[in-house]
Amino acid sequence: MPRHLQPGAKILFANVPADGHFNPLTGLAVHLKNEGYDVRWYSSERYAPKIEKLGIPVYPFKAAMDIDIENAENLFPDRDKHKTQIGKLNYDIINVFILRSPEYYADLRAIHKSFPFDLLIADITFGAIPLVKEHMNIPAIAVGVIPVAETSKDLPPMGLGMLPASSWTGKLKQAGLRWIADNVLFRKSNQVLKQVLAEYNIQPDGNMFDTIARKSTLVLQSGTPGFEYQRSDLGKNYRFVGPLLPHQKIKNEKWFDEKLMAYKEIILVTQGTVERDVEKIIVPTLEAFQNTDKLVVVTTGGSGTEALRQRFPAPNIIIEDFIPFADVMPYANVYVTNGGYGGVLLSVQNNLPMVVGGIHEGKLEINARVEYFKLGVNLRTEKPAVQQVKKAVEEVLRNPVYRQNVTALSKEFSQYHPQQLSQQYIDEVLTAAASKKATPQVMKVVA
Repeated sequence: MPRHLQPGAKILFANVPADGHFNPLTGLAVHLKNEGYDVRWYSSERYAPKIEKLGIPVYPFKAAMDIDIENAENLFPDRDKHKTQIGKLNYDIINVFILRSPEYYADLRAIHKSFPFDLLIADITFGAIPLVKEHMNIPAIAVGVIPVAETSKDLPPMGLGMLPASSWTGKLKQAGLRWIADNVLFRKSNQVLKQVLAEYNIQPDGNMFDTIARKSTLVLQSGTPGFEYQRSDLGKNYRFVGPLLPHQKIKNEKWFDEKLMAYKEIILVTQGTVERDVEKIIVPTLEAFQNTDKLVVVTTGGSGTEALRQRFPAPNIIIEDFIPFADVMPYANVYVTNGGYGGVLLSVQNNLPMVVGGIHEGKLEINARVEYFKLGVNLRTEKPAVQQVKKAVEEVLRNPVYRQNVTALSKEFSQYHPQQLSQQYIDEVLTAAASKKATPQVMKVVA
């Protein structure tokens, strides 16, 4: 029997169309469906086949522009006019996130007519969350699929990948940088956010990511406090639930290669599925360690696999489109990655220290945390030289502090049960919402 408090409660999932925003929600969605909730999903048509395989009905984007973030330059050719990282970031915040919010909201209102959902659960960059909560009077839960993005008086501004200061002068500098970020660097996107929300009589509460977090009913933050900077002003609606990872089907056979048993040290390398340029991380790592006594296992995400095999035929190299991390990480000694949040959390879960090198799609902040908590070496670039990668990998392999810190954080991870804990918080929200709806009716009867 389902253990939840709201049998058959209608829950609509939603996500910005990007793998890192979709995949972490799948495990929770399947869990809730199996517990007896009526779960459905609003998403890009690109994700419809995956969602349908989970046994969940799909509502495709209609009013909303269906953006493929992996090929955003094709939809937004003028993006290339912005030459700086800040310029591109402002452009993306406006065009990929803020301007899509009213479109998402229009679709959600249409969906509600045939599926009157009791709760919206969406990734924390889904800009319609404040509109649903404040105008449809429906609770909306954000899932933190990236590190905590809310601005804090104790930290540097989010998005620049800066480490927290410990000195008085450093903290003073951070305060100045926060002002510059809000009023200079991200002034343009903040102005557009204010204009868009004004049409719904909603005042922004900080920048876009602040506003979504602060106006969410709850934020279910993937990860644990041990992988987050200390702050005295974290929103009271935040709940750490442990690593929310993609749904995985139980397979009878696991991926395995005999070479895993023949090498003392194994390097696992990936750039995820979004980054197509294998020259950034994969090629430097292969060049650094081909024909050595270390096994290099590469998962390409489908980018240039066969060409890489022909280019690097050394016997100590394995190159595949995709390898389940759960199958290979237990064998690995170091994980070389551009820093996708899900992969980093999975690496910690497998006691695997890292070498990270990524700038865009929020990876600056993820990799800064890897560096700050000494879980690995941060290359601080997307295009490291061969010697940079070689030196960083050797440092992680030789210095035990990285594995010790990863192991300690992994133990913290193991104390959390993400799906069950998330369900508990979801039930609390649903129960409070049901009680709020019932109260006026009771008062009317008493009167």
